[in-house]
Order: sequence, then structure tokens, then C-alpha cells
Amino acid sequence: MAETSKPVRTCVGCRQRAPASDLLRVVARSGALVPDPRRRLPGRGASVHPTPECLRAAERRRAFTRALRLPGGGSTPLEAGPLRAYVTGPSAEGSGARAGTGSTTEVGHRSSAAE
Repeated sequence: MAETSKPVRTCVGCRQRAPASDLLRVVARSGALVPDPRRRLPGRGASVHPTPECLRAAERRRAFTRALRLPGGGSTPLEAGPLRAYVTGPSAEGSGARAGTGSTTEVGHRSSAAE
């Protein structure tokens, strides 16, 4: 049986294209960046590799404000605490398994980024 094509997204941190299942969807809620691993929260989302390196790059470039098309042009920074805790927290390794989305690929990306 023919395999269907997988959606591809661009990481706002490293700007590399990857299957959507390998990236973490992020949405803005009440001025904070909130991880959406199940891809169910309403509103516009931005995609980022669930690694500290890509998160730092996206914050440094102010990419979330642009990708989420938020008003104000970045004059009021978004609180990245919930997102940072999700990415760097002790449960980050198991997050792919909980969400049911490509945990082996996420771990593979983490190991290659750390080298």
C-alpha cells in the first residue's frame, strides 16, 4: 500500500525542515509560550525542535513573535518559562512517548545536536 506524505514544517530555531511529528508545536496563551505536543490547542502555532539549542536560537532571533504573527512586533516579549521547562525538564525525554509522536526521531536529533 502506498504511504501517504507526511506534513513538513520548519523549525523556527535552526530553520531546518523536518516532519511535523519530529517538531514541537508551540502556541501563545496569555503572553506565554505554551508547548502543544498533542497539536490540539487552538490558534496559530510555531514549530521548534524540542532541544535547548533550537529554543535558544528561536528566542535570540525573536522568531516566535514573527511565526505566531503576534501584534506589537515583539515590543512585549513572550514568557518562555513553560516552554523552557518542557524542553529542558526531566520529563523531556519521555515527552514524545506521552504525545505519541516520533520519540525515536526526537531523541536522535537531540544526540546529533549535542555533538
